[in-house]
Amino acid sequence: MLIVAAPVLAQEPVAPYATTTEVCFSPSCGACITPATPHQIFGVDCFGQAGCKACGGGEVGWNALGPIEWQRFAQGEYLGPHRQQHVPEYRLRVDDQVDFVFRVTRDRSPEPYQLNIGDTIRVEVFADETLNRELTILPDGTVVLLLIGEVQASGMTADQLREKLETLYKKYYKQPNVAVTPLLVNTKLEDLRATVDARQGVGGQVFNTRVTPDGSIALPAIGNVPVNGMTLGEVKREADERYNQVVYGIEVTPVLVTRAPRFIYVLGEVGNPGRFELVAPTTLTQALALAGSWNVGANLNQVVVFRRADDWRLLATMVDIRGALFAKQPCPSDEIWLRDSDIIIVPQSPVLQFDNFVDLVFTRGIYGVLPGQATAVQFTRIGSL
Repeated sequence: MLIVAAPVLAQEPVAPYATTTEVCFSPSCGACITPATPHQIFGVDCFGQAGCKACGGGEVGWNALGPIEWQRFAQGEYLGPHRQQHVPEYRLRVDDQVDFVFRVTRDRSPEPYQLNIGDTIRVEVFADETLNRELTILPDGTVVLLLIGEVQASGMTADQLREKLETLYKKYYKQPNVAVTPLLVNTKLEDLRATVDARQGVGGQVFNTRVTPDGSIALPAIGNVPVNGMTLGEVKREADERYNQVVYGIEVTPVLVTRAPRFIYVLGEVGNPGRFELVAPTTLTQALALAGSWNVGANLNQVVVFRRADDWRLLATMVDIRGALFAKQPCPSDEIWLRDSDIIIVPQSPVLQFDNFVDLVFTRGIYGVLPGQATAVQFTRIGSL
């Protein structure tokens, strides 16, 4: 029997980028390739390649081009990388909406329990069982007993009330032997829980509130609490301390539900001037995109940004955004971050101002109604003639 071996086919060499591991052109530059990103990308890192210029020595130009870690996540780039938080710590401001979640601690009280209005107690007099009663402490803090009438009970411990009743009953019995047993206590705590009970709605014991224009919030049992400029942790400590002075055994956890709306205002030579909400960190170029880009004749080298400081004083700056919009600078210093209530004004260029003056005076003004009308020239339209 003749056995013929099958021919061995030569395998083609595998390209370096066909492997599942990254291949780096230079380990120091961090510009690696993968099957999904087989080409090296050159670019400018406005921070890493700025050197001393990052400290204010000037803008970095396109001459700083070099290998850059551009496609680190390859096909996952659309998700975006994990970025640093917007702010190190968030501080509450007017119109922020906060939920306060209430929890009963069940911790042991360091002091003996003092009876409160609304608590229910049982008073037993062993010398005469006909005097035994279950009593609710009245709104004036007293209980009414046979023979001795009204007795102040609120603010006393059960043992203190027992001693007081024995002293009063000794007027009628040599050894009255009184016992005071609390049946229903912590009525202040239960009233507070009933106030914040949301089990029929969103569930749990939650109280929703909003920071008022004076920078405070209103909470059950403790009233207005100033919170403007405080972190959530500081608000929790303040609320817990105030509640401990009123009722023991409750703690609150503030949860930021809705941030106060933040707006910027863009006007002047833009496609759609108006007010726009800040839903994420926003730069000046992004604001122009929200406003429908700039119009022909806009003076892009003198864009003005007005800002209010913490004490409401007015600040202003003027920037030249041509480097960013016309791709002249990869790291334009005028591409600034905006914040709430900023006003961006894109003014008219001198040519457009003169054009409008000519149109106003010679076309619509007095010269437009006199014999021998002058012909006005639209200088901003010359390029389209």
